[in-house]
Amino acid sequence: MKKRILTGITTTGTPHIGNYLGAIKPALKQAKNYDESYYFLADYHAIIKNSDNKEVSESVKNVALAWLASGLDVDKSFFYRQSDIPEILELSWILNCVTAKGLMNRSHAYKAAINNNKEDEDKGITMGLFSYPILMAADILMFNATHVPVGADQIQHLEMTRDIAARFNHIYKKTFELPEAIIQSKKDTVPGTDGQKMSKSYGNIIPLLSTEKQLHKSIAKIVTNSLEPGEAKNPSNCTVFKLYKYFASDEMIAEFESDYKDGIGWGDAKNKLFSVVNNEMSPIRDKYDSLVNDKNLLNDLLNEGSNKVRPIAKEMLSSIRDSIGIKKIS
Repeated sequence: MKKRILTGITTTGTPHIGNYLGAIKPALKQAKNYDESYYFLADYHAIIKNSDNKEVSESVKNVALAWLASGLDVDKSFFYRQSDIPEILELSWILNCVTAKGLMNRSHAYKAAINNNKEDEDKGITMGLFSYPILMAADILMFNATHVPVGADQIQHLEMTRDIAARFNHIYKKTFELPEAIIQSKKDTVPGTDGQKMSKSYGNIIPLLSTEKQLHKSIAKIVTNSLEPGEAKNPSNCTVFKLYKYFASDEMIAEFESDYKDGIGWGDAKNKLFSVVNNEMSPIRDKYDSLVNDKNLLNDLLNEGSNKVRPIAKEMLSSIRDSIGIKKIS
């Protein structure tokens, strides 16, 4: 049995340093330990919460370029857009027919949504939101992924995928592997410029695909305290120091910690952070510039990716159809 890792890429918002450190970089590193790696742009998931078609389209483009610029190798991995594989949606319907509504009722995302409604608990809740875990299951089971990286908020959905797969296997025949979660640690939450989790919704991001000047400007906005140069500072509760640790060596971190004790000024501390971040972002920025200037490249790569995975999806779906009795009449 091949070890297959599958990563769903959220296609909403502006790619930022938090995405790079929390998802892109570790996912690309993890793939080296598996026989096959799948990366897909989850554009059908995006329309659950976003009805702005221009924003969805632009975000898909920017997110795809962010991953490619960061080192995703399409020659060694499967890279495709969810919407280019219609077999996933057909499988999603089939899985809907074996999934208990009670299981979906327990989804954290759904429960949180109805709890926010005071008079009509179903106000604003679409079937897309309600059945989101089933589409996620179809994404994973379509290619019989054995391992899936998930954040803490997605663990339940991966467990649901296992339940759905086991239910199908029980009703029909052993078809799906039960995927294992690769859990991303909560302690890896990347802080934004205001110290909260970096997120577009908080307006505190440091953009990933920014110019050197824009990067410097974003880092300069990081909120610090009012301690003056010469006054000792505590690195343990400082956003500048926390971000620095993601990019620096152990020796550099120890030296920076010493600078804090010696009373480094905030301007100098931020300049040091900019230096290490810019050092890692520079080749990514260069790659992005070369990719974005080739107008046909992204579509060509995604078409090539779908051409690679669709035969796999078609073969799997053919077997599933046969299992459920949807086949040629003999």
